[in-house]
Amino acid sequence: MCLAIPGKIKSIEQTDGLIRRAKVTFGSIVKEAYLDMIPQAKEGDYVLVHAGVAINLVNEEEALKTFAHLEQYGGLEDLLPEQLG
Repeated sequence: MCLAIPGKIKSIEQTDGLIRRAKVTFGSIVKEAYLDMIPQAKEGDYVLVHAGVAINLVNEEEALKTFAHLEQYGGLEDLLPEQLG
């Protein structure tokens, strides 16, 4: 089973002229994700990330709803935003 986790774009860096890489926050965790599949993404946007690649934009409401579902499974406290964790 594959799982994409929503995160919020903290910053974006352009590398090699074409490749865009973002620092994405997942609660208290910050990871890098490539933005090749969603070039319109900007700082502050929520994105679904799978295997280090942002695969879709989501609005804040949808991201928080997903976090609420993840919270039910337990053991994911580090991934939850402060208002839920």
